[in-house]
Amino acid sequence: MATADANLSSPPSTRTRILDAAIRRFARFSYEETGLRDIADDVGVDVAYVHRSFGSKERLFAEAVRATAQAGRITALDGANFASDLARDFLAEDCVTEHGVRPLDISVRSLSSASAASVLREFILNDVIIPLSEKLEPPDERRAALVAALLVGLGIMKDVLKIDMLVSNDPGDLEALIRDAVAAIITAPSAG
Repeated sequence: MATADANLSSPPSTRTRILDAAIRRFARFSYEETGLRDIADDVGVDVAYVHRSFGSKERLFAEAVRATAQAGRITALDGANFASDLARDFLAEDCVTEHGVRPLDISVRSLSSASAASVLREFILNDVIIPLSEKLEPPDERRAALVAALLVGLGIMKDVLKIDMLVSNDPGDLEALIRDAVAAIITAPSAG
């Protein structure tokens, strides 16, 4: 039992501190504006240590996206009530990470960067669309991509642009609309 208590109070590893600093930086600045040296300075380590820990800025960015996007929340949802659960989860207030970063904060800041777009494309395909496709009956990557596009678009309009109709309306009404839109996509006949 003493070991478990010691683990709870132990400070985060340097690698974890670097990732935390990267998450905060990438959430405030674009991929191009964020330097590994800035992240290293935030943590108080040499930039070479950041390179040894993550390999490259691209790989550090990919881990920061993965840590904040919370794609596992989507893939963990129950298949039987998928549309309802997805709509409820999308509107949940607990989507903000421990860093105060929302799932789209990092992605939106860096969409214009070719390097970041490549990382984001790979992440959305491998961590969202493919696992989401496997939840559909029959599995269908195109329908999964449409669900992902709907959620990302809604997320940008609701959380980034703060479109009044999506922010201030009755969340129950919005949840029902999202549920119905997702249900329509996932129950549509497969193209192939």
